[in-house]
Amino acid sequence: MEKILLSTQEISDIKSVLKRVKSQYNSAEEEDFLLNAHVIAHELPQRIRILFNNFRLLEPSSGICIISGYPIADDKIGETPSHWQSKPEISPTLEEEILFILFGSLLGEVIGWSTQQAGHIVHEVIPIKGHEYEQLGSSSEQLLWWHNEDAFHPYRGDYLGMMCLRNPDRVPTTVASIKTVQLESEEVKVLFEPRFTIRPDESHLEKNKSNLKIQPNDVDHSWNLACQGYQRINQMNSKPEKVSVLYGNPQCPYIRIDPYFMDDLIDDNEAQNALDKLIKGIDAELEDLILEPGDFCFIDNYKVVHGRKPFKARYDGKDRWLKRIIITGDLRKSRSLRSTVTSRILN
Repeated sequence: MEKILLSTQEISDIKSVLKRVKSQYNSAEEEDFLLNAHVIAHELPQRIRILFNNFRLLEPSSGICIISGYPIADDKIGETPSHWQSKPEISPTLEEEILFILFGSLLGEVIGWSTQQAGHIVHEVIPIKGHEYEQLGSSSEQLLWWHNEDAFHPYRGDYLGMMCLRNPDRVPTTVASIKTVQLESEEVKVLFEPRFTIRPDESHLEKNKSNLKIQPNDVDHSWNLACQGYQRINQMNSKPEKVSVLYGNPQCPYIRIDPYFMDDLIDDNEAQNALDKLIKGIDAELEDLILEPGDFCFIDNYKVVHGRKPFKARYDGKDRWLKRIIITGDLRKSRSLRSTVTSRILN
């Protein structure tokens, strides 16, 4: 994988940028900050900009990029939240969130969903009491099956970003690249055909919607948009369209897959056999990736699947705590689902 460890000088340079930016914004999700994040990001150290530029354009086979060594002050960030709905007005991790988005903006534009975490762009990945056995990022004792992020949706992100704030139990994220999976040409051909269905994952379903009181003048977070979003999700769940699992160049394909939410192909043995071969191949290539505090990990969502191994949450304020963002390389393709040209929330 592509990885760099920040030097003392690079950390100092980054903090100088963040000090100025943090004085201007109270949230990493402010519209003006998101509009200018790509410009501000070019003030970051050159080695970081080169890393992301190569990761974006050269598409390395590992499909994973990590920047490590950013200092996280455990006392300053406070306790691991008990729920993603308990967001303070000004986040104690504002500095880290700003840097997270600046890194992500070197790959594209950050986006969010009206049906996920109340339409927020920066998501909390934390264990939530009562979710232990769900297929959610907030589960703990349940294996989180490997998948591409939002595989069901045509406007899914190109990249997934994860920032580690706390991981005392060294809980592994699981990853595998399609590049290492061996398939016959006929199997690749079948997987390139629209013969498969992928339903929306649990995080987008109405049962997991927010109960936060949203301000009526907040366009991106309005209940009307959220309700429309859930209607679309319900439609995609009840009548999923047939899609291909592989796409792009057959010699070096991209992938969209989420086995836990895919239907068995009872009347299409050829397609089912090809899918089973692919799933078995990915299972064999799955590796553990343990993120440490101060690690920023970016995954190519077109080439790499990810999941998480089970763990026992303590709910003591010191559990595993990651932040997550989704990044698109082409914001314009989702314009029909965004209320304004500057909105980053897909409805």
